[in-house]
Amino acid sequence: MIRLRNRQMNHEPVTPVPGGPPLRRDNYELKNTSPHLGGERLTSTYDLVEQTYHLYVRVVKAKELPLGADPYVEVKLGNYRGRTNHFEKKTNPEWNQVFAFSKDRIQSSTLEVYVKDKEMFGRDDYIGRVVFDLNEIPTRVPPDSPLAAQWYRVEDRREHSEIMLAVWMGTQADEAFPEAWHSDASFVQGEGVFNVRSKVYVSPKLWYLRVNIIEAQDVIPNDRTRVPEVSVKVEVGNQMLRTKITSSRTMNPVWNEDFMFVAAEPFEEHLVLTIEDRVHPLRDEVLGMLSLPLTMFEKRLDHRPVHSRWFNLERYGAGDMKFSSRVHVRACLEGGYHVLDESTLYISDQRPTAKQLWKQPCGILEVGILGAQGLLPMKMKDGRGSTDAYCVAKYGQKWVRTRTILETLNPKWNEQYTWEVYDPCTVITLGVFDNCHLGAEKPERDSRIGKVRIRLSTLEAHRIYTHAYPLLVLHPSGVKKMGELQLAVRFTTLSLANMVYLYGHPLLPKMHYLNPLTVNQVDTLRYQAMNIVAARLGRAEPPLRKEVVEYMLDVDSHMWSMRRSKANFFRIMSLLSGLFSVSKWFNNVREWKNPVTTVLVHILFLILLWYPELILPTICLYMFLIGLWNYRFRARHPPHMDPKLSWAEVVHLDELDEEFDTFPTSRPPDTVRMRYDRIRSIAGRIQTVVGDLATQGERFGSLLSWRDPRATSLFVVFSLCSAVVLYMTPFRVVALVTGLYMLRHPRFRSKLPSVPSNFFKRLPAKSDSLL
Repeated sequence: MIRLRNRQMNHEPVTPVPGGPPLRRDNYELKNTSPHLGGERLTSTYDLVEQTYHLYVRVVKAKELPLGADPYVEVKLGNYRGRTNHFEKKTNPEWNQVFAFSKDRIQSSTLEVYVKDKEMFGRDDYIGRVVFDLNEIPTRVPPDSPLAAQWYRVEDRREHSEIMLAVWMGTQADEAFPEAWHSDASFVQGEGVFNVRSKVYVSPKLWYLRVNIIEAQDVIPNDRTRVPEVSVKVEVGNQMLRTKITSSRTMNPVWNEDFMFVAAEPFEEHLVLTIEDRVHPLRDEVLGMLSLPLTMFEKRLDHRPVHSRWFNLERYGAGDMKFSSRVHVRACLEGGYHVLDESTLYISDQRPTAKQLWKQPCGILEVGILGAQGLLPMKMKDGRGSTDAYCVAKYGQKWVRTRTILETLNPKWNEQYTWEVYDPCTVITLGVFDNCHLGAEKPERDSRIGKVRIRLSTLEAHRIYTHAYPLLVLHPSGVKKMGELQLAVRFTTLSLANMVYLYGHPLLPKMHYLNPLTVNQVDTLRYQAMNIVAARLGRAEPPLRKEVVEYMLDVDSHMWSMRRSKANFFRIMSLLSGLFSVSKWFNNVREWKNPVTTVLVHILFLILLWYPELILPTICLYMFLIGLWNYRFRARHPPHMDPKLSWAEVVHLDELDEEFDTFPTSRPPDTVRMRYDRIRSIAGRIQTVVGDLATQGERFGSLLSWRDPRATSLFVVFSLCSAVVLYMTPFRVVALVTGLYMLRHPRFRSKLPSVPSNFFKRLPAKSDSLL
């Protein structure tokens, strides 16, 4: 294997990406930053971002305007102008709209608020105006109460009109900030106005629907001279499964087959059962149909049995709507499972669907999305490169989207968000995108700029991490750094005892172990769950678009990739290199390369041979000392995307062409396409298995690496206690207890994983750093 690795390394030299900057390892490293968090006045909610000030103008309403006017309000500050919608022929209009002007871009000492008539033309086409001196405007910072609006008389020679306004200087922590019209997006028109605002989204509540098709009665074929070949087609929304075909001569076919579907609240789809007769290899005849609303099914929280029911089928094509057949069905909504919509390697939520089964949160995650640096131009505007960037963060059921900063390669968001943490062994995902839905041009798909993943268990509690994460994207020409994302992250634990308690419990809810799903079911249901989440979030205002949701949820992570397969292979080789080093060291001892070491090994061997009860205490004490020694070299920053680990720096163009090829492939001819897809499917499974093996080995290496400070602390303390106990307990007693425990009767065993297994599955691996 070593020769194979050396041959592979020599075969693929590191080459720069065509058209891009030279590949330098330091370009992809995590960088420490020193932002001025909190500003002059620290607040409890916005202490992880740089404080920015904005001039807010709330236009509430007006009264006693001239008759026949179509009024609207224009807010002018220097070169910036913001306008409300106009009303036709209304003397007492209400707008209730907020305008925000960044303090850094204020170039005037006065604020002018004009009340205008849309039908007037000319230079002084306003009904009246109100002028404010910026030096006299008050400052408000939450948790202060909102500033009360006041009536102001507009300056007009003919009328006595008034307008209700509130003007204040505030920060981005102000409640009006997300919905305000911002001066840096003044040229955005139409629907694009909604697409530049910051929003918080919540994923729909997903359920697994279990349907057991048991049997049917009185199934009469249209042609009674032939033996019917009957099957049941089960549909929920866009999901469709089918039972096996029964070819018995009875009119009461039996299937007893289980199916699983994904459903989302509120339940809009129906469960549709269709009994079909295969009259020809290419044609089925419908014998009966049944449509049932999902709300009628029982919600099950555990594995207790559910009662089955008989339902009458509607005779297909019968004008008098007679019911002649029945179907026996057992169906329920599973609340004890966690519906997987993301890869288990980067899972951000492990709670079951039913809220009654949720535990108390164990911590708080706070993320300050400061900004980005050095973004590459994503599109052309007025003959020059431009990027309209926004950031999306996903953790648990909560998605957040920052506002879009227009036409800048160094956007500053300075927005802070908070999540409740129910398990520390979870991952938060942040992605940066270019907004292509600003209304001026034809809408396109939002372009990917890069993605960052942070595993919470790798963070020390109560510490603020301020780093610039590289944004890396793989293109058909190779890996490219698109810029850097600046974040401030803090993970606060609520109870250390509860945190330690979680490390000994299963990662997923009990139902995943008591009644597990098959691998094919998990893959299919995850794909359906992703489609449902993307569809529901796409119906929000503004929509979180499908391409964004799919990128955040790694929709194509299961696809075959020669690059990822190589990365997983060399992860395993990296783990085996430790065994090779031990073998080489032992050969050196045998060869007396270092006489002092060889003599010490002989002495240790004689001691352990003479006192075998010291073997296990010595091993545990050795691991304890290694753990203490490695504490000095513990990681000081969270993991990040590593192009070298991902095997993205050294990759052939033909392999990239294969990775970016469509599935099914678009390469001719048809025979090659069929074989090519089959090979990719098989290789994708092998790739997953190899990755799982590498993950298990890396978790074993994480026991003493302090990658997860809490897990390593627990293991180090356990090693010390084990060394003491094993020293005081005879070896025969330990061997007897261990043997009897391993050979105990199955009735004394739990179906749930053991505490050591749960602890081991929660350890971090390098899969978080794969691109």
